[in-house]
Amino acid sequence: MGKFNFPMILLSLSCLFLLSTAQLKQNFYASTCPNVETLVRNAVTLKFQQTFVTIPATLRLFFHDCFVQGCDASVIIQSSPTNKAEKDHPDNLSLAGDGFDTVIKARAAVDAVASCKNKVSCADILALATRDVVVLAGGPSYAVELGRFDGLSSTAASVEGHLPQPEFNLNQLNALFSSNGLNQNDMIALSAAHTLGFSHCDRFANRIYNFSKSSPIDPTLNQQYASQLIAMCPKNVDPAVAINMDPTTPNTFDNVYYKNLQQGKGLFTSDQVLFTDTRSKPVVNSWASSSTAFNNAFITAMTKLGRVGVKTAKNGNIRLSCDAFN
Repeated sequence: MGKFNFPMILLSLSCLFLLSTAQLKQNFYASTCPNVETLVRNAVTLKFQQTFVTIPATLRLFFHDCFVQGCDASVIIQSSPTNKAEKDHPDNLSLAGDGFDTVIKARAAVDAVASCKNKVSCADILALATRDVVVLAGGPSYAVELGRFDGLSSTAASVEGHLPQPEFNLNQLNALFSSNGLNQNDMIALSAAHTLGFSHCDRFANRIYNFSKSSPIDPTLNQQYASQLIAMCPKNVDPAVAINMDPTTPNTFDNVYYKNLQQGKGLFTSDQVLFTDTRSKPVVNSWASSSTAFNNAFITAMTKLGRVGVKTAKNGNIRLSCDAFN
């Protein structure tokens, strides 16, 4: 009988995955809050008009949420005296406050409509807001599957080892993404989120000052770009100094990210390795030459990302406030 145990476990896991994703559908709120997409879009647009940071901050927030315990808005939870939440893990301390504020304001706009009040999850609002900021930055629009419930737990400890690091190589990136049901193409597509937003000098200082004994500067870096980074990030620079992830079109969602990689202008090792590793280089070249191919791959990857670790009514709920448990 023991020989059937492993297949039965796989079947059980498959059933759990199907149960959690089967509830996702594009018109999930058709009867409870039919205007939810318009309400969220208007709130996100208003926030964007106040600050451009809304765009990269919201996109990054969605990724950091989904990769830790699934897309359940657990990253938005505030720490309490008895619990250090996800957002206070070192890997999340650089998440810009505008991302959190976007979700909270969009939720307030939804709840202001009597028929929608306490009907829409914070996790779904974050998913919708992410699509909306991509569009506002000139990226592709896509249908967002809805029906997520909000998570019931958020701990800093749960973040450890679940987010990609700037120094990751291709094997490390692929392993992490694979653990979330995403393949190498999905990883390369989602990495293009770095076409927006900024980083801080300490996140890549090793590439311009102490890469190796034989070469202080990472030889895969474009020399002129390396000189610019050194000028902007002198040693002992204020850690608050922000550097655009995309030195060419930092405020536009486009495939220039891949063109930058072809020129040695990937800010992180984890960016540039997509071009220097022969296994991923052909995809980078393909998407650098075709924005349509890239946009299609990005939509596929974002849809798959949005299905990661989805909570149901059995292991989640709809929070009354996005930053606190009920």
